[in-house]
Amino acid sequence: MSTLRAMLDSQVREADPHLVEKLENNRLRCYSCGHCCPIPEGQAGVCKVRFNRGGTLFVPWGYTAGTQCDPVEKKPFFHAYPGALAYSFGMMGCDLHCSYCQNWVTSQALRDPSAVSPPQQASPEDLVRDALAQGAKILVSTYNEPLITSEWAGAVFKEAKAAGLVTGFVSNGNGTPQVLEYLRPHLDLYKVDLKSFDDRHYHELGGRIGPILDSIRRIHSMGLWLEIVTLLIPGFNDSPDELRRLTEFLARISPDVPWHVTAFHGDYKMTDPRNTTVDDLLRAVEIGRESGLRYIYAGNLPGMVDRWEDTHCPQCAALLIKRYGYLIEDYRLTPDGRCPKCSAAIPGRWSARFEGQIASHPFLPRRRARLFTIQN
Repeated sequence: MSTLRAMLDSQVREADPHLVEKLENNRLRCYSCGHCCPIPEGQAGVCKVRFNRGGTLFVPWGYTAGTQCDPVEKKPFFHAYPGALAYSFGMMGCDLHCSYCQNWVTSQALRDPSAVSPPQQASPEDLVRDALAQGAKILVSTYNEPLITSEWAGAVFKEAKAAGLVTGFVSNGNGTPQVLEYLRPHLDLYKVDLKSFDDRHYHELGGRIGPILDSIRRIHSMGLWLEIVTLLIPGFNDSPDELRRLTEFLARISPDVPWHVTAFHGDYKMTDPRNTTVDDLLRAVEIGRESGLRYIYAGNLPGMVDRWEDTHCPQCAALLIKRYGYLIEDYRLTPDGRCPKCSAAIPGRWSARFEGQIASHPFLPRRRARLFTIQN
């Protein structure tokens, strides 16, 4: 852990001035996430990776904790370039400490001694070059909480957009107005994990629900393409009342926001709750429908959830995109993103034509960028 800490402390640069405020007694307030930590001299914020050294905020830079090529459906984005390949990269650290985190090896690397993923030196040009070599259309910051490494993401995404790539965040949504405005010019797609609709549950995970709900509203109002995921955990966030409040909140923002309700399985430190069943998912789907959501997807149980992996026209019910897990089996949208049967416009970010699918499952890049493990 100390060796990893030393490695990461050397892979930094100064924070963007839009994301930091100087306070009294050499403290600094960081605005990269909803905690808005007032960080004393010599200390780090809640995330463990943004720290005050000599009255200057230093932030992660110049490395990646891993890269992987994913179908964009895995992120999941179902209304953004179906079938496209997403080149995913991440760093280390998180502003939450979810006990069921599936990416704990990177997100909890500075909290948990068993969470070790050797960082590799990288440049924005390295990552973009590698993404293009794999045939990716989208570059996504994921695997840890990307908001706490926003300066790095901004640099990578600026390079990516110049190369014609789409950019995206896979995030817990615990943002601030400052960080979202900072990212706005560089970002196209934003997936938020809305983990609960109960502030007490968010306190268990190390956060508050208020900044997350505010960020969801802001992300949508900014015109970024937004999709929401809720991992349905029996006994934690699956009560009918909580799901109704959650889905009514989303429907008030827009009934066209896609909501993915996905199946939980025991992971990391949360192994006690039973796994989510098909019936659990379908019950949540029905609550979402009653709340007025038009695009609801039941995930993580391929082939078992009837029509709820597919995209249908909300006006005439025609099948538009048929899926099995991450695999696109049929694609019927018109080039301008309309239903071919009734011409209803389907909200999303669509390609002019479906270009097939490079892969329907995640894989490591075949040709790696020149990334070198950071040595202490």
